[in-house]
Amino acid sequence: MQLIGILRWLVELGRMDVCAEVSMMSWYNAMPRVGHFHAVLHLFGYLETHPSCEIVMDSAYMALTDIPKSEWHEFYPWAKEVLPPDMPEALGRAVKIVMFVDASYASNLVTPQSRTGVLILLNHAPIVWYSKKQNAVETSSFGSEFAALKTGVELVEGLVYKLQMMGVPIDGHCHTLVDNNSVVMNASRQESVLKKKSNSVAYHYVRSSDLI
Repeated sequence: MQLIGILRWLVELGRMDVCAEVSMMSWYNAMPRVGHFHAVLHLFGYLETHPSCEIVMDSAYMALTDIPKSEWHEFYPWAKEVLPPDMPEALGRAVKIVMFVDASYASNLVTPQSRTGVLILLNHAPIVWYSKKQNAVETSSFGSEFAALKTGVELVEGLVYKLQMMGVPIDGHCHTLVDNNSVVMNASRQESVLKKKSNSVAYHYVRSSDLI
Protein backbone atom coordinates (compact mmCIF):
# COMPACT_ATOMS: atom_id res chain seq x y z
CA MET A 1 0.00 0.00 0.00
CA GLN A 2 1.17 3.51 -0.78
CA LEU A 3 -0.24 4.58 2.57
CA ILE A 4 2.44 2.53 4.32
CA GLY A 5 5.13 4.35 2.35
CA ILE A 6 3.70 7.69 3.47
CA LEU A 7 3.65 6.56 7.09
CA ARG A 8 7.22 5.28 6.91
CA TRP A 9 8.39 8.65 5.63
CA LEU A 10 6.54 10.36 8.47
CA VAL A 11 8.37 8.13 10.94
CA GLU A 12 11.69 8.95 9.29
CA LEU A 13 10.89 12.67 9.52
CA GLY A 14 10.28 12.50 13.25
CA ARG A 15 6.91 10.96 14.13
CA MET A 16 8.42 8.36 16.41
CA ASP A 17 5.14 8.05 18.32
CA VAL A 18 3.78 5.79 15.56
CA CYS A 19 7.04 3.97 14.81
CA ALA A 20 5.97 0.63 16.30
CA GLU A 21 2.51 0.71 14.72
CA VAL A 22 3.87 1.53 11.26
CA SER A 23 6.40 -1.27 11.61
CA MET A 24 3.60 -3.70 12.45
CA MET A 25 1.53 -2.65 9.45
CA SER A 26 4.55 -2.83 7.13
CA TRP A 27 4.78 -6.56 7.83
CA TYR A 28 1.46 -7.07 5.99
CA ASN A 29 2.24 -4.76 3.10
CA ALA A 30 2.65 -7.59 0.58
CA MET A 31 -0.85 -9.00 1.12
CA PRO A 32 -2.97 -6.67 3.27
CA ARG A 33 -6.48 -7.47 4.44
CA VAL A 34 -9.44 -5.21 5.14
CA GLY A 35 -8.58 -5.09 8.84
CA HIS A 36 -5.06 -3.89 8.05
CA PHE A 37 -6.48 -1.12 5.84
CA HIS A 38 -8.76 0.03 8.65
CA ALA A 39 -5.82 0.01 11.06
CA VAL A 40 -3.82 2.21 8.67
CA LEU A 41 -6.74 4.63 8.39
CA HIS A 42 -6.86 4.71 12.18
CA LEU A 43 -3.19 5.74 12.18
CA PHE A 44 -3.92 8.60 9.80
CA GLY A 45 -6.82 9.62 12.02
CA TYR A 46 -4.46 9.75 15.00
CA LEU A 47 -1.98 11.88 13.04
CA GLU A 48 -4.77 14.22 11.96
CA THR A 49 -5.90 14.77 15.56
CA HIS A 50 -2.29 15.17 16.80
CA PRO A 51 -0.64 17.26 14.07
CA SER A 52 1.61 19.41 16.25
CA CYS A 53 3.81 16.88 18.06
CA GLU A 54 7.33 18.18 18.53
CA ILE A 55 10.73 16.67 19.22
CA VAL A 56 12.72 18.57 21.84
CA MET A 57 16.36 18.76 20.75
CA ASP A 58 18.00 19.49 24.10
CA SER A 59 21.79 19.71 24.13
CA ALA A 60 22.07 19.42 27.93
CA TYR A 61 23.82 16.36 29.32
CA MET A 62 21.62 13.68 30.83
CA ALA A 63 22.25 13.05 34.52
CA LEU A 64 23.25 9.38 34.74
CA THR A 65 25.07 7.36 37.35
CA ASP A 66 28.33 6.23 35.77
CA ILE A 67 28.76 2.52 36.45
CA PRO A 68 32.39 1.32 36.55
CA LYS A 69 33.23 -0.33 33.27
CA SER A 70 34.11 -4.02 33.52
CA GLU A 71 37.51 -5.20 32.39
CA TRP A 72 36.97 -7.60 29.50
CA HIS A 73 40.43 -7.69 27.90
CA GLU A 74 41.16 -11.07 29.47
CA PHE A 75 38.06 -12.59 27.85
CA TYR A 76 38.14 -10.65 24.57
CA PRO A 77 41.78 -9.60 23.97
CA TRP A 78 41.08 -9.00 20.28
CA ALA A 79 38.13 -6.65 20.84
CA LYS A 80 38.77 -3.00 20.07
CA GLU A 81 36.91 -0.08 18.60
CA VAL A 82 37.38 0.11 14.85
CA LEU A 83 38.17 3.71 13.95
CA PRO A 84 37.75 5.03 10.40
CA PRO A 85 41.21 5.56 8.89
CA ASP A 86 40.24 8.85 7.24
CA MET A 87 38.09 10.39 9.97
CA PRO A 88 38.58 14.12 10.58
CA GLU A 89 39.77 15.66 13.82
CA ALA A 90 37.00 15.84 16.40
CA LEU A 91 36.16 19.44 17.29
CA GLY A 92 33.57 21.17 19.44
CA ARG A 93 31.60 20.04 22.45
CA ALA A 94 31.48 16.30 23.09
CA VAL A 95 28.17 14.46 23.02
CA LYS A 96 27.04 11.67 25.31
CA ILE A 97 25.26 8.67 23.79
CA VAL A 98 22.37 7.14 25.73
CA MET A 99 20.46 4.10 24.47
CA PHE A 100 17.17 2.68 25.71
CA VAL A 101 16.49 -0.93 24.66
CA ASP A 102 13.43 -3.06 25.25
CA ALA A 103 11.68 -6.09 23.78
CA SER A 104 7.96 -6.82 23.72
CA TYR A 105 8.04 -10.55 24.44
CA ALA A 106 5.89 -12.73 22.13
CA SER A 107 3.76 -9.74 21.14
CA ASN A 108 2.77 -11.26 17.80
CA LEU A 109 -0.33 -13.37 18.40
CA VAL A 110 -0.02 -15.35 15.15
CA THR A 111 3.67 -16.21 15.29
CA PRO A 112 4.77 -15.42 18.86
CA GLN A 113 7.76 -13.36 17.81
CA SER A 114 9.00 -10.57 20.01
CA ARG A 115 9.44 -6.97 18.91
CA THR A 116 12.61 -4.95 19.41
CA GLY A 117 12.43 -1.29 20.38
CA VAL A 118 15.47 1.00 20.49
CA LEU A 119 15.76 4.72 21.22
CA ILE A 120 19.17 6.42 21.01
CA LEU A 121 19.79 9.94 22.25
CA LEU A 122 22.69 12.34 21.90
CA ASN A 123 22.62 14.21 25.21
CA HIS A 124 18.84 14.83 25.48
CA ALA A 125 18.10 14.80 21.75
CA PRO A 126 16.53 11.67 20.19
CA ILE A 127 18.50 10.69 17.10
CA VAL A 128 17.61 7.07 16.30
CA TRP A 129 14.29 5.31 16.88
CA TYR A 130 13.81 1.71 15.82
CA SER A 131 11.05 -0.88 16.04
CA LYS A 132 11.10 -4.24 14.27
CA LYS A 133 9.85 -7.76 14.78
CA GLN A 134 12.59 -10.21 15.69
CA ASN A 135 13.42 -12.92 13.17
CA ALA A 136 13.55 -15.82 15.62
CA VAL A 137 10.94 -16.98 18.11
CA GLU A 138 12.48 -16.74 21.57
CA THR A 139 11.20 -19.05 24.29
CA SER A 140 11.93 -16.59 27.10
CA SER A 141 11.88 -12.86 27.67
CA PHE A 142 15.58 -13.10 28.55
CA GLY A 143 16.41 -14.29 25.03
CA SER A 144 14.28 -11.63 23.36
CA GLU A 145 15.87 -8.90 25.49
CA PHE A 146 19.37 -10.06 24.56
CA ALA A 147 18.45 -10.17 20.87
CA ALA A 148 17.12 -6.61 21.20
CA LEU A 149 20.31 -5.52 22.94
CA LYS A 150 22.40 -6.95 20.10
CA THR A 151 20.36 -4.92 17.60
CA GLY A 152 20.86 -1.83 19.73
CA VAL A 153 24.64 -2.31 19.79
CA GLU A 154 24.66 -2.58 16.00
CA LEU A 155 22.72 0.68 15.72
CA VAL A 156 25.12 2.40 18.13
CA GLU A 157 28.10 1.23 16.10
CA GLY A 158 26.63 2.76 12.97
CA LEU A 159 25.83 6.02 14.76
CA VAL A 160 29.32 6.25 16.27
CA TYR A 161 30.88 5.76 12.83
CA LYS A 162 28.77 8.61 11.42
CA LEU A 163 29.68 10.92 14.29
CA GLN A 164 33.37 10.15 13.88
CA MET A 165 33.24 10.85 10.16
CA MET A 166 31.52 14.18 10.86
CA GLY A 167 34.16 15.18 13.40
CA VAL A 168 31.86 15.10 16.43
CA PRO A 169 33.66 14.21 19.69
CA ILE A 170 32.05 11.48 21.82
CA ASP A 171 32.09 11.61 25.61
CA GLY A 172 33.03 8.15 26.88
CA HIS A 173 31.06 5.00 26.15
CA CYS A 174 27.38 4.54 25.39
CA HIS A 175 25.10 4.42 28.44
CA THR A 176 22.72 1.52 27.81
CA LEU A 177 19.49 1.22 29.78
CA VAL A 178 17.38 -1.95 29.82
CA ASP A 179 14.56 -3.10 32.10
CA ASN A 180 15.59 -6.75 32.48
CA ASN A 181 17.87 -7.31 35.46
CA SER A 182 18.91 -10.77 34.24
CA VAL A 183 20.27 -9.28 31.03
CA VAL A 184 22.19 -6.65 32.98
CA MET A 185 23.71 -9.18 35.35
CA ASN A 186 24.67 -11.67 32.64
CA ALA A 187 26.18 -8.98 30.42
CA SER A 188 28.24 -7.48 33.25
CA ARG A 189 29.39 -10.57 35.18
CA GLN A 190 32.49 -12.16 33.74
CA GLU A 191 31.77 -15.64 35.09
CA SER A 192 28.31 -15.94 33.53
CA VAL A 193 27.81 -18.20 30.51
CA LEU A 194 24.95 -19.08 28.17
CA LYS A 195 24.25 -22.46 26.60
CA LYS A 196 21.69 -21.56 23.94
CA LYS A 197 23.68 -20.79 20.80
CA SER A 198 21.58 -17.93 19.42
CA ASN A 199 21.53 -16.17 22.78
CA SER A 200 25.20 -16.92 23.32
CA VAL A 201 26.18 -15.24 20.04
CA ALA A 202 24.21 -12.10 20.92
CA TYR A 203 25.60 -12.29 24.46
CA HIS A 204 29.27 -12.35 23.39
CA TYR A 205 28.66 -9.74 20.70
CA VAL A 206 27.30 -7.31 23.29
CA ARG A 207 30.00 -8.03 25.87
CA SER A 208 32.88 -7.73 23.41
CA SER A 209 31.70 -4.40 22.01
CA ASP A 210 34.06 -1.63 23.05
CA LEU A 211 31.32 0.99 22.77
CA ILE A 212 29.04 -0.17 25.60
